[in-house]
Amino acid sequence: MRRPRAPNASRGGDATKQALRERIWTLLTRRRLGRFPFPLTDRIPNFRGAEAAAARLATLPEWATARRLKCNPDAAQLPVRRAALAAGKHVFMAVPRLSATKCFLHLDPARLRGRLAQAATIGGAARLGEPVGPDALGHIDLIVAGSVAVDRRGARLGKGGGYSDLEFALAVAEGAVDETTLVVTTVHDAQVVRGRIPMTSHDVPVDVVATPTRLIRTSRAHARPTGIDWRALTDAQLAEMPPLAALARRPQIRRASRQR
Repeated sequence: MRRPRAPNASRGGDATKQALRERIWTLLTRRRLGRFPFPLTDRIPNFRGAEAAAARLATLPEWATARRLKCNPDAAQLPVRRAALAAGKHVFMAVPRLSATKCFLHLDPARLRGRLAQAATIGGAARLGEPVGPDALGHIDLIVAGSVAVDRRGARLGKGGGYSDLEFALAVAEGAVDETTLVVTTVHDAQVVRGRIPMTSHDVPVDVVATPTRLIRTSRAHARPTGIDWRALTDAQLAEMPPLAALARRPQIRRASRQR
């Protein structure tokens, strides 16, 4: 089945990115470094040592001080979500494809007593999380992103949907994310590539990479997106993502869009 084009996809570099994704998925599969769910292709791959990578991430001083996290829902980052809730941190997970007006699930550890491990799962978050809109995010101290591949310069490659970047841009537009927000990811060491991953202006770079064996503070060679590239979104795509459509209707957003 052909994957639909990502909302913010740029044609330049797409073939290179997809070839790298395929290479990483194949490598993890061949070396038996992946874990359920299978196959690893077309997803953020779960990996052996995800718990060790999460534990290493939790040694960061920024982790200790973070109170509110936005985290992806993939299985590879389940240990991160569990650790965050166990530490009393508020966790926000986006609903698939930003398809609801209340597009984030708020996991409040104080409200989830005795059910933290369950709430950290995808199904548990859907049942136990409180649906909230972007305006309820507050200030996000730390963003956890799922990755297929990363490099030491901070470039990150997701599974190709583009929604993680849109979630970041939406949070920026709402004032929930700023330069003090740390962006991190957990991956297997085999997912850290030696070459450079191509980046576009809407791709979100990472500040820290945690693997089962090390922490990598990237060189932050790439600028963060400063907002939503409205020119890259069609009316049909906006109609499928109510929170973006609502944001686009704000007078100041419409004026800024026309001036570009």
